[in-house]
Amino acid sequence: MNVGETLIIAISVSSMHLKPQEFWVDAFKPLFPNSEDYSFKTFLIPPFSPQISCSQSTPFFVFHQIFRELFQFLGKSAVRNIQSPSSLLFTGASAKLDLFFRCELREKWQELDSPEADYCDNYVRTTKYTLTSFLPKSLFEQFRRVANFYFLVVGILSFTPLAPYTAVSAIVPLTFVILATMVKEGVEDLRRKQQDVEVNSRKVGVHRGNGNFELTEWKTLRVGDILRIEKNDFFPADLVLLSSSYEDAVCYVETMNLDGETNLKLKQGLDVTMSLREEIDFRDFEAFIKCEDPNANLYSFVGTMELKETKYPLSPQQLLLRGSKLRNTDYIYGAVIFTGPDTKVVQNSREPPSKRSMIERKMDRIIYLMFLLVVSLAFFGSVLFGISTREDFENGIMKRWYLKPDESSIFFDPKRAPIAAIFHFLSALMLNSYFIPISLYVSIEIVKVLQSVFINQDIHMYYEEADKPAHARTSNLNEELGQVGTILSDKTGTLTCNSMEFIKCSIAGTAYGRVLTEVEMAVGRRKGAPLVDQSNGAVAAEPAVKGFNFRDERVMNGNWVKEMDAVVIQKFFRLLAVCHTVIPEVHEVTGKISYEAESPDEAAFVIAARELGFEFFVRTQTTISIRELDLTTGGRVERLYKVLNVLEFNSSRKRMSVIVRDEDGKLLLLCKGADSVMFERLSRNGSKYEEETRDHVNEYADAGLRTLILAYRELDEKEYEVFTEKVSEAKNSVSADREALIDEVTESIEKDLVLLGATAVEDKLQNGVPDCIDKLAQAGINIWVLTGDKMETAINIGFACSLLRRDMKQIIINLETPEIQQLEKSGEKDVIAEALKENVMRQIINGKAQLKASGGKSEAEAFALIIDGKSLAYALEDDIKYIFLELAIGCASVICCRSSPKQKALVTRLVKTGSGQTTLAIGDGANDVGMLQEADIGVGISGVEGMQAVMSSDIAIAQFRYLERLLLVHGHWCYRRISKMICYFFYKNITFGFTLFLYEAYTSFSATPAYNDWYLSLYSVLFSSLPVICLGIFDQDVSARFCLKFPVLYQEGVQNLLFSWRRILSWMFHGFCSAIIIFFLCTTSLESQAFNHEGKTAGRDIVGGTMYSCVVWVVSLQMVLTISYFTVVQHVVVWGSVVVWYLFLTVYGSLPTRLSTDAYMVFVEVLAPAPSYWITTLFVVLSTMMPYFIFSAIQMQFFPMSHGTIKLITYEDQCNDSVELEMVRQASVRPALVGFTARIEAIKRSVMRSHQPHS
Repeated sequence: MNVGETLIIAISVSSMHLKPQEFWVDAFKPLFPNSEDYSFKTFLIPPFSPQISCSQSTPFFVFHQIFRELFQFLGKSAVRNIQSPSSLLFTGASAKLDLFFRCELREKWQELDSPEADYCDNYVRTTKYTLTSFLPKSLFEQFRRVANFYFLVVGILSFTPLAPYTAVSAIVPLTFVILATMVKEGVEDLRRKQQDVEVNSRKVGVHRGNGNFELTEWKTLRVGDILRIEKNDFFPADLVLLSSSYEDAVCYVETMNLDGETNLKLKQGLDVTMSLREEIDFRDFEAFIKCEDPNANLYSFVGTMELKETKYPLSPQQLLLRGSKLRNTDYIYGAVIFTGPDTKVVQNSREPPSKRSMIERKMDRIIYLMFLLVVSLAFFGSVLFGISTREDFENGIMKRWYLKPDESSIFFDPKRAPIAAIFHFLSALMLNSYFIPISLYVSIEIVKVLQSVFINQDIHMYYEEADKPAHARTSNLNEELGQVGTILSDKTGTLTCNSMEFIKCSIAGTAYGRVLTEVEMAVGRRKGAPLVDQSNGAVAAEPAVKGFNFRDERVMNGNWVKEMDAVVIQKFFRLLAVCHTVIPEVHEVTGKISYEAESPDEAAFVIAARELGFEFFVRTQTTISIRELDLTTGGRVERLYKVLNVLEFNSSRKRMSVIVRDEDGKLLLLCKGADSVMFERLSRNGSKYEEETRDHVNEYADAGLRTLILAYRELDEKEYEVFTEKVSEAKNSVSADREALIDEVTESIEKDLVLLGATAVEDKLQNGVPDCIDKLAQAGINIWVLTGDKMETAINIGFACSLLRRDMKQIIINLETPEIQQLEKSGEKDVIAEALKENVMRQIINGKAQLKASGGKSEAEAFALIIDGKSLAYALEDDIKYIFLELAIGCASVICCRSSPKQKALVTRLVKTGSGQTTLAIGDGANDVGMLQEADIGVGISGVEGMQAVMSSDIAIAQFRYLERLLLVHGHWCYRRISKMICYFFYKNITFGFTLFLYEAYTSFSATPAYNDWYLSLYSVLFSSLPVICLGIFDQDVSARFCLKFPVLYQEGVQNLLFSWRRILSWMFHGFCSAIIIFFLCTTSLESQAFNHEGKTAGRDIVGGTMYSCVVWVVSLQMVLTISYFTVVQHVVVWGSVVVWYLFLTVYGSLPTRLSTDAYMVFVEVLAPAPSYWITTLFVVLSTMMPYFIFSAIQMQFFPMSHGTIKLITYEDQCNDSVELEMVRQASVRPALVGFTARIEAIKRSVMRSHQPHS
């Protein structure tokens, strides 16, 4: 081995249990006798592979066999970074080869230690293609479609003698379609390329040695670079925060581009690097960072920084992610750890799940059916052709002597009839290819893109307050919007505003707050009692301070100091002012303080504390300052609390704590969290107000409020020292279970708490939610609510938005009964789990029995299913889930409470796969992403919780109420347009293609086309494509106003009435009938008679031209009868198609014969001057259209569909017969089981029953 080369050793250690140092001594020392000459650096990061670097000045043996085995086992793509002394990272660890060692020769250390050799560069590419890959990759994408591949094969065969037409006429339409799609793909990718160039060319300050920083493009950054980021700049790579413009190395980060959250995050560097505040400080700075492999987890980071031979743990608190923005901080210094494709934002940029609409999937099956038809016709014709060809030769005499069989090639040789039949089969396949619409896919793509533009520009779905229009992020699912059978909705931020208002609280067992919630007012209306605001005798107006809608004279304006429990009240509001991670912002002009919080709840608590006399105004890395009322003096004083630890909230802990030291030196643990975890942590002496607080919390939940329990405890110094030591040890643990270790330590100190009280905040319903739900229910759409809230809260929100009503029977499935709780306290886990599962199964079976006893869903009696998250976990198991689904489908409303994000996704999958209905999921938060991606259609609400749901959705809207117009108007229109468009496409191609087949049969299956080559080529591209595209873009069966007025129209899509196999086959049958009428009438009228006054008989050119003219007229007039809503554009393209045909016939026929061939002067000299041509065309067209016209008139008059009924209503609205008008209206109304319309109908039935005489 020469100087400068790299030694790589791979060895299996799956059976060894040694520390890296011990392993070296035991396994490698015998291989290197002079091991004292080596210097070693070792570290271990479970669950990643141990990595050991060593350097030596003498060459030694390379293990070639092990190295080859490594590549064979892991593959080259799994082995990276093998030529540098820095830490080796690789993508796949295994039990067989899981340990890497690298040895560098000391003399070449600096030369080999180049970032280029170790890590990927920082260039980020979002394009689908490159300059070299565009052509092959794009062509591959196009010919993956079966139809395009078929036409490619036909185009290739057209260059052979088998072709019934010229190769150019076959290739040109395919080329046009492929090029059109490739241009669209190329333009979209070019835009992405321009964005990439702009991003990668941004500049940032990079340390170039001796404390000098130079502006450098992002794409040139390498791992290990020290960067200076200025205020409001984006981070160009994943960085470890070293220091900032603040003395305590804190900075504020906006991560909206990364995780969608709009709130600022507080980050802080290590104490050991916070002094690096000037550029010159980095002149002699040197550190060694060891961390986890690149991964997609945004919220975890494990690593250590080795500085001056001391190791310091790194956590997500020091991690600054690419795509985040520096806010409220003048500058920061950071070290690059992940670049380009290794950054977390790129690791997360996976393609969303591929979704295809039901119609698109069905269209593929229709294409296969057409292939079968083409093959069948070709086979049928070939058999008859073979028979007739063989029978031509009989007793040495040719029956059809005029075909000159002696001079014919093999294609018509009666002596080799079977081979001739096979060749004819190939020719017939090419000739019959016109049954399949070559422009179908590209036409649908154009239509869907323009439909999406209409959705995006709908002013009725524009939310002016937030300046957010609707945004169709994909156009693939437009028609699916018209077929939704079940909506699965989040509650918080989707049905409600996610704009929290502090409205009530319970302190020391006393309830405070007199303002009524929306749910309380809804409950009052339900009971018929006119509830009013207890403070003023009227319903409360909009709050003067956003986030604070609290009214109670006992605690406002400093009156709380007069209360009996003033000390507890003081501690309560002090906890609200101190226990949080909120960031205060002072307005430069007004001096007013606003708050940036990680959640609306946090902001509401801090605002409430401020309004009630405890103002939080300054935060540093280690302190919080508040202005509060002093009990002794009655004046306002500033108090400083030193923040020692922040025990952050997460979904498993369900609580958040801070440990602070006050000005008197007392150590306090302040904690707030969910009642399910807080009450059990109270000390015996600290639960004085527990019973009253529990009652108040239940009352608040009944009122639709979100509650938290507040408690605290004083810590002694010794206990805190032990806690600090354990936390430090857990944080220094560079292992996968580091977070679990930290949680275990925090669990030990969050106990023996003293209860202070409870908070209650209201999340108001969004405007228009009840109306929207009512319309969707009338449209026959089932609505499920999946929420993480408590059951009581969810039920009351259900009443407020009319998903539930008083006479609706509730089937409640939960595991919160005293018997279950007692069972959980004793017994083994497996036994308990089995008992709980049986309990849930029994409840589901009982629910089904109730449904069966009532006869299922009915107007008189509707059921609501309400299930909690714990029960749902068992209900979603494989052996129960379909029984649960059967129960849920039988209910009018379904509410799943305390649902985790995973459960939301699983429920969505169950409904999608089990019910066979199209599902739509709608949500606004990161916890809804799984549900949105699992559903057939994911709708993201661009609300308070940020943009992560929007970024994972198919369509984004600003408010839930816009779902009504999105589905009932745009969804209905898109479904009808696409369905009619596809059916018409196959109709027009069958009409055209079957005339070709009939003419071929007429000519003894000779594979002779009825039309000129260019007539064939331009039919689908020029003469019949634009009208059908305009049908897909502009057609409306009824106006938007009537779509909303009569939601029953939507059921046409849910039941798939317009794209059922019956309807598809009826259109195909119509095409066959039209072709038969056109062919036989044309041939009969032109046969055996003089075509003009000169006595010329009709040949193939005349018959073909006449028949083609009839086809163009018929498909154009059929379009006229199909269109429900004419626009100027549609008139232009429909009649223009006919005009273009005659113009083409004139111009093309005027070209020299070598170009126009048998079409030379056919129209000008033969067809146009002959009255018989015009008479035949008129007669054939009227005869062909008459059956469809009669059928449509009879259906409209006697068997109208829903849209036909609505059209009658639009007509009847102009007449004065109110009785007839009401009858038509009633015929179009579909009874709903939820919504306020259903509630009104239920009240009417109740009143009628009460007035019936008792027997």
